[in-house]
Amino acid sequence: MTQTAEVALRQATLYSDGRIYRLLQLPPNAITLAAALVAEAALPFSALLADKDEVTLLLPDDVCQEFARRLRYATISDEAYRQITFDIELDSALVGFMALVSRALADNGIPILTYAAFSRDHVVLRDHDFDKAMHTLNQLQKTA
Repeated sequence: MTQTAEVALRQATLYSDGRIYRLLQLPPNAITLAAALVAEAALPFSALLADKDEVTLLLPDDVCQEFARRLRYATISDEAYRQITFDIELDSALVGFMALVSRALADNGIPILTYAAFSRDHVVLRDHDFDKAMHTLNQLQKTA
């Protein structure tokens, strides 16, 4: 049976590690350096995204600050972020899961950054929106 977005959302555990995160931006040719930084940090949660214009890292604030001192061309976000993981294995054919999540958060004025791992989805949001987001998602789980 194919997993539905509503069932997956109801069954998911909302997990956050309680850490503050920052975004770190590097030039597009810094992908090898960025990968080395992620490997060196050996964190249970981080993200590395590379596109034609830039390399972006999502790292805990303390780690990001440490690495930034070693990187002349890094830009660190001023905004503090928190992470929420939907701790359930999501079927790769699942349709509409993040649409449910993002709509509920958008309706409450909460901007998000979305990240998908192989089997789990994550949202990253401003630290000051965290409690409101968790409340919104808990309510959504009850009504999904």
